[in-house]
Amino acid sequence: MYMSFEFLITSLIVVISPGTGAIYTIATGISRGTKASLIAAIACTLGIIPHIFIAILGLAFVFTMSSSVFMILKFLGVTYLLYMAWSTLQEKGSFQFEQNETKHSSLKIIKHAIFINLFNPKLPLFFLAFLPQFISSHTAQPILDMLGLSLIFMLLTLVVFIFYGCFAAMMRRYVLGKPSVLKWLRRIFSMSFVGLSMKLLFSSKS
Repeated sequence: MYMSFEFLITSLIVVISPGTGAIYTIATGISRGTKASLIAAIACTLGIIPHIFIAILGLAFVFTMSSSVFMILKFLGVTYLLYMAWSTLQEKGSFQFEQNETKHSSLKIIKHAIFINLFNPKLPLFFLAFLPQFISSHTAQPILDMLGLSLIFMLLTLVVFIFYGCFAAMMRRYVLGKPSVLKWLRRIFSMSFVGLSMKLLFSSKS
């Protein structure tokens, strides 16, 4: 399996972008503390597994088709990144937290976090339309390569979400009072997605 620097950077940007899983983990850290945020981070990561299996099943068919399929995947990947840039800018306002969050059991946190990522629309798009761009068409084992890259993506998700949750738990008294920080982060993430989409558009598949 070949893991490019571009894959790590792209995956990291996708993971750290303010999505539903990250927001829930941060909200849990602020409202319930470090332990609850760790549970949320692990559960959100587990919610990625179904998307991986679906993508692997689809990839088995992709690699038996003509090279035009890869061109389609490339444009889907570009569309996905531009969508991420647009949706990031459209998320206005500050975080909202439930007042009764402290009453939730660990099991409820796990269920909620898993379903958040299970129905996260950006994950199937990433694994089906974007991740195959980093797998060589000449590889003898595309499924194993896909699985390896997916596991790396999951590891990045877990590490980043743990950081989000723990940091939120430590900084809870300051985060709620500074919604402008989130506003600037969204702008930075949006521009990053646009830049990556242009890089993908003018790149060639190895």
